[in-house]
Parts: sequence; C-alpha cells; structure tokens
Amino acid sequence: MLKSLFNWKVLLNLVVAIGIFVGLVWLTFRWLEYHTNHGQEIPVPNIVNKSVHDAVKILDDTGLEYEVDSANYDPKYRPFQVLQVYPAPGSRVKDGRTITLKVNPRTWAPIAVPNVINKYSGLAFQRLDQVGLKIGDTIYEPSIQKDALLRILYKGNAVNPGTRLPRFSTIDVVVGSGPMRNISIPNVVGLTVKEARVVIARSMFEVGLVDHEDGGKDESDIIYYQDPASGDVRDQGMQIDLWASKKTPAELRAKVEQLNSIYRMKVDTSLPPVRYEEVHSEPSYDAPVVPASAPKRETPKPEVPKTETPKPQTTTSKPAGQNTEKPKTSTTTPSAGSTAKPAASATTQQPAQKPKKAKVQID
Repeated sequence: MLKSLFNWKVLLNLVVAIGIFVGLVWLTFRWLEYHTNHGQEIPVPNIVNKSVHDAVKILDDTGLEYEVDSANYDPKYRPFQVLQVYPAPGSRVKDGRTITLKVNPRTWAPIAVPNVINKYSGLAFQRLDQVGLKIGDTIYEPSIQKDALLRILYKGNAVNPGTRLPRFSTIDVVVGSGPMRNISIPNVVGLTVKEARVVIARSMFEVGLVDHEDGGKDESDIIYYQDPASGDVRDQGMQIDLWASKKTPAELRAKVEQLNSIYRMKVDTSLPPVRYEEVHSEPSYDAPVVPASAPKRETPKPEVPKTETPKPQTTTSKPAGQNTEKPKTSTTTPSAGSTAKPAASATTQQPAQKPKKAKVQID
C-alpha cells in the first residue's frame, strides 16, 4: 500500500494536478483584475452648484455613469442646479460607477386640485391654501347654493378636481350669492321635457313633478301645462311642475281647462270692494258717585244786609235785677252728621218775640 503511494507515476500525477489547480486560481484572479479594473480608481469630480448639463458632460468625460434625481423646488437656487452628489466629491470610485445627482427642479412640482366643488366657501378656501393654491378674484353668481364654491377658474378656464396645476398658481373662484327674488317663470309649454329641463335650469329653477299622460318617462313628450304659469314671479330655486304628452296642447284643451280649474282659481271681482271707515268716539267720563253720608257742599249765597227798625222806648221803671228781654235771632248750625242746608236757610230769622209787660211792685 505504501509502496504504491510512493510510486513515481502517482507522484507525477499529483504534482500535475496541483499545478493545474494553482494555474486556474492565478488565471481567475488575473481575469478579475482585468475585468474590475483592480487598482484603477477615479476620483469623483466636484460638480456641486453646477448646472445639470455641465455636470453630465464632466461625468461622461471621466467615464462615470450618472442618474438625476429631482429634489423639492427651492427658489433660493437656480433651476436645474446640482445641489448634492453621491458619493461625495473627492471620493475614489471604479470606472463605470453610477453617480447620483440631486438637481433643483425648474419650478414647483404640480399639484392636484382638491375636490371642493359645492362645498362651503370658507372650508374650500382653507383647503386650497393648504395644497399651495392662491385665491385671486372671487366672483359671486346667483345660485340657490348660497356661499358654496361653484367653479374653479385657472387663466379664465374652468378646471375639474384632480387637474394638476403648478404649485402657488393663482386661481379664481365662483361662489353662489343665493337665489334672486321675484323672477319671472319661463314659458316651457310646447317644448319637450328635455328642452324644458334646460330652460328651467338656465333660469335657476327646479323641475318638480313631471306627469306623463301615458305613464311613461319619454323625454321627447311635449309639455302642455305647467304650474306656476309663465309670467308669474317666484324666487329662484322654486319647483315647476310639468304635464307632458305626445299630443299637442291644442289637442288637450279639455285637459288644460280641467287643470286650470284646479291650479288657476279665478277671483270674482264683480262685487264692489268693502270700505271700512274708522269711527272716532270721544271718551265719556261718568260723575263719581257720592256716598249718602257725605255732606253736600254748596256755594254760600251772599247775605243780604237787613235794616233794623228802631224800637219804642218806655218810661216804665224796672226793678233792679230785672232786665227786659230783647228779641233774639236764632240761627241753626248744622251738625257734622246732618245734611248741610243752603246758606240762605241758615240765616233765616225766627219771628221776634213781643216784649213782656213789666210788673211793678210797690213796697
């Protein structure tokens, strides 16, 4: 066994195998060095703050690949200016290495118009400002949707939600100012239902009940009656009911008269109008009721002065202590509880008493 291992033929084969293996390894590394340019590195040129066109030309001359990545627009830098390079300038890379360039775009990236149609104008303005759109003119248009945003205009043209516009673009908005008052109802009798809808919508009214005579929903039926009638004044946004048929209004005269008796009530104005006269009445005042116990107050009458007649004097002597009685006048003074009498009766004198004869006594 050992003798066979040390045979010269075996040893020769072993040496040849080792040589072939070493040769293959050497050839592999040589091929890799040639293919990967081992030991050949290229410094990354400084192309920061250059325009993207100049930077691309420099990279092509040095044998380096490149890819351009646009960053967010920054108005402090020029459009298409190189802001950043990866790997950093001065780094050594192999020939054919891809260099990433961050370039300032020409302008702001476009943004999508948000869906704010028919929304309250205050919330719509706030949403438009958040996405970077500036509000220019605010145009008010009669509409039943008061204070609602109806349309968005960019350079005079209406734009739909989702349209991409440059950021910080100025747009105009159309806002509803509310319905107008006392607008004449349009005449749609004789038109088709489809045409009547367009006319009613143009006048900013609403289509209410649509009664088809045959019970169908054919938009080509002719309108033979409408309520309210044409010429009546209503506020915008009110509904207009329609009656349609495949026949003409002249052929449906009986039906029209029947509808008139329902929706066109005639007011009889043959009787004269009633006049209402305003009657002015003076207020009457009732005399206050005086209680029976209260004394009546009357204006005293002026007293008439009376002349007294001289009385005859007698020479008859009177005894001492005796006085001749003189006639007295009696006056009645009313008590507090009795009814007051007129002043004339208060001063009435009683008839004077005749003087009594003096009695003479002789001692």
